[in-house]
Amino acid sequence: MDLNLIKRLVKIVNSSDITDLEVQEDGLKVKISKKIRGTQIVTHSHLQPAPVQEAAKAQPETLPAEIESKTENQHEIKSPIVGTFYRAPAPDADPYVQIGDIVSPGTVLCIVEAMKLMNEIESDVSGKIIKILVENGKPVEYSQPLFLIQTA
Repeated sequence: MDLNLIKRLVKIVNSSDITDLEVQEDGLKVKISKKIRGTQIVTHSHLQPAPVQEAAKAQPETLPAEIESKTENQHEIKSPIVGTFYRAPAPDADPYVQIGDIVSPGTVLCIVEAMKLMNEIESDVSGKIIKILVENGKPVEYSQPLFLIQTA
């Protein structure tokens, strides 16, 4: 199944009232679900959630001049899936974004790898990256904040 097709399907589900979509092609089955009002429990027998202690040890990068607490004009970019966070497209490549970079909607910020698929995470707002909340190569949970962006 084509990765671009999967990305388009995710966008369709996100922008519609659909809560679940399942597609099967050539023996490969993809299920896309979104969380709506209330709690949704998703279990994956082959994925292990990141221990809370590891997340506490993470040393996020921060723009020194910025305020530590989140204010009205700051926007969090959250992980849409469970997976592994990567700041660059390859181990020897430069990161997609750095602290202080200006981004616009559609700018690729990172990759979250899930089940051998590399999912590009894009900004949905314009602004300046003021905090990277996850260390490169660390596991992330669904809806876990990844970046803090200062908006206008």
